[in-house]
Amino acid sequence: MLYCAIKDVANLVRGVTYKKDQASKEPFKGSISILRANNIVEGRIDFSDLVFVPATLASDEQHLAAGDIVITMSSGSKNHVGKVALYKASMEMAFGAFCAKLSPIDVLPEYLLYILRSNSFRKHIEQLSKGTNINNIKADHILDYMIPVPPLDEQERIVSRIEELFSQLDSGVETLRKTKQQLAVYRQAVITEAFPLENNNPYVCLSDIAQIIGGITKGRDLSGKETIELPYLRVANVQNGYLDLSEIKTIILRVDEKERYLLKPGDVLYTEGGDRDKLGRGTVWRGEIKDCVHQNHIFKARIDQSKALPEYVAFWSMSTPARNYFYQKGKQSVNLASINKTVLSALSLPIPALEKQREIINHIESRLSVCNSIEQTVDTALQQAEAMRQSILKQAFENNI
Repeated sequence: MLYCAIKDVANLVRGVTYKKDQASKEPFKGSISILRANNIVEGRIDFSDLVFVPATLASDEQHLAAGDIVITMSSGSKNHVGKVALYKASMEMAFGAFCAKLSPIDVLPEYLLYILRSNSFRKHIEQLSKGTNINNIKADHILDYMIPVPPLDEQERIVSRIEELFSQLDSGVETLRKTKQQLAVYRQAVITEAFPLENNNPYVCLSDIAQIIGGITKGRDLSGKETIELPYLRVANVQNGYLDLSEIKTIILRVDEKERYLLKPGDVLYTEGGDRDKLGRGTVWRGEIKDCVHQNHIFKARIDQSKALPEYVAFWSMSTPARNYFYQKGKQSVNLASINKTVLSALSLPIPALEKQREIINHIESRLSVCNSIEQTVDTALQQAEAMRQSILKQAFENNI
């Protein structure tokens, strides 16, 4: 079989560079929509969060045409660099500087797309991507990559077979994802129904039972200061009811700031910004990482445990009344919503006796344990589906299918 570099069968163009004040979330006269790195999901494009810039900023070659492959060249997440999707739309559109497009010449777009989605290419990119806060790849990392190029009729056969097998997988994956959505609804109901809302339990503000502390700001000038580098939590690490510690970054702070920003077991964590329906999401910190601090987009509530239990406070914060409170009080900006310390401090919650709080915690945890077990089974099945997808691609390009 013939092998050649991608540069022999496709052209690569980098995206449009623009300043922040040139971009708008809404179209305007003489504007063009821009795809950014966050719009590129593996294998598809998410058109829900576009920006618009003056059309004069985009050259003719930076316009997208059906059959172009868009690829993430830079991202804050190493796993997102090198993600690809096939552009099939017919609308006037360009793409941002963190992206590039590959325009196939002597190879089927779908065939090249599936090669770029394979584990072999992913590993190639992961080895080459570099950066401190932003991970980057160069054009040559893509263009010099060697690929098998069979005749067009063989490419068509391979693509057809891959899509047939992927279609079967996608049907199963969709069922699994619906199951996860149903579990999320069930989990919310379990938490909300556990709280005694119709009795005489006193309601207090969160600030009455906890010290609310903001986090550390990134990018400060600490020249001449005695500093220390520690792991820290970002918004991406704090999910609704659990922590995602798969990627932990470090931050520089002054030595004398360590105690203020250090997380301690029992701290209840809250997110300050993001999508409006995700404001205030969080969970209990249990000391998972030694000497870990938190960014300013994460609040911690250090609970007075003579008044309330951290797990109780965290569960209440996940209940429907608390979610509605954060949603209503969130301040919406162009790109995201946020809450401040004042809003978080004023969160109202019922405070029964500690013994009753323990009963509520035990009741929720016992019911959620079943839910968690089912969800773990679903997640395992989803991972197996992705592994099977990669097995199909490996067989297609290494052994033929």
